[in-house]
Amino acid sequence: MKKVNPLLIIMLALGVFSIITTEMGIVGVLPQITQKFNISTSQAGGLVSIFALVVAISGPFLTLLGSGINRKVILLTAVLIFTISNFVYAYTTKFEVMLAFRILPAIFHPVFFSVALETAAKLVPPEKSRKAVTKVFAGITVGFAFGVPLTSYLAEQFSLEVAFLFGAFVSAIAFVGILAWLPSMPVKEKLSYGRQLSILRKPQLWLNIVTVIFIFASMFSVYSYFAEYLGQLTHMNGSWISMMLMAFGLIMILGNFLFGGFLQKSITKTVILFPLLYMIIYLFAYYLGSYFIPMIIIVFIWGIVHSGGLIVSQTWLTTEAKEAPEFGNSLFVSFSNLGITLGTSIGGWFISQLGIHQLIWSGIIFALLAFLLIMIKIKIFSSRSKELNVTLSSLN
Repeated sequence: MKKVNPLLIIMLALGVFSIITTEMGIVGVLPQITQKFNISTSQAGGLVSIFALVVAISGPFLTLLGSGINRKVILLTAVLIFTISNFVYAYTTKFEVMLAFRILPAIFHPVFFSVALETAAKLVPPEKSRKAVTKVFAGITVGFAFGVPLTSYLAEQFSLEVAFLFGAFVSAIAFVGILAWLPSMPVKEKLSYGRQLSILRKPQLWLNIVTVIFIFASMFSVYSYFAEYLGQLTHMNGSWISMMLMAFGLIMILGNFLFGGFLQKSITKTVILFPLLYMIIYLFAYYLGSYFIPMIIIVFIWGIVHSGGLIVSQTWLTTEAKEAPEFGNSLFVSFSNLGITLGTSIGGWFISQLGIHQLIWSGIIFALLAFLLIMIKIKIFSSRSKELNVTLSSLN
């Protein structure tokens, strides 16, 4: 196998980083967006929910349609769209235009993510594929750790335009790197549509999918309004909010390794534990959210638990999609974003109807639903597995 430039894997990770920065960087600048366009917080939250909704709807279908297209062409097209969209965010004066250009990159989000992971695995020898994929996947965590808070910081210290130009710059670097170092990668062996779609016949997969939706709804019904919550309830200024976003993201890196270790020991126990931990964190945020120092401590613990939702959900869903891993990844991306859409929308409703403080209960409700569904799935299918083992033993 021809030696691959190690910077290429970094460029793929940078592309994933730019996607997360473009998608979630909005969270840290919602206050500035509401001022610029003279709209409500719940309306501004629509920039998060519309992006996630489009990803949820288009992801699996476009991944299937693009499964026969040259990998390099797909990656370059997606990153170029993200570059252009960030330029539009920076300079448009109309909220409707910004909303439209949230839809366009969202279409390419799941395709880029799935193809980037697949490409990273194919660029290196088999024994190094898992490490390469891990590096590309790290672009998500680093996006939360640096992309989102840095976007917030640039908007606070300079302007909203500079913040979005940062996103365009990162995407442009990824485009140049992929163009220069990634060889042409036409698809030689393609799984049939029928073979990929066949995994959707598994009822246990659908139980896991709905669980992922609830987990992400729980996470993002509150996180999508993170800046507003800290600003209005904890009375933090813009600089403090930027620092909290940075701290939240940095601690997510620790949480990613922590929950990765838990999953190595037991997937089932870790999946059960996660929503319970989130409910506890939310209760602390509800009762201590108006206290400055306690809320800083809560943010650090919150970041650790929040990062677990990404790796726990992805592991939980893909354990039932091993026959078509790329399509399974697209399902994870799509349905996790459906969860973000649901959570952001319900969170916005809680704010508009009940006030910013009661927002926390939307996260608790979704976490409880996820926990109940996990327990139902385990009970049903563990019982079936035991029955099957008893039957096989009697036959022997």
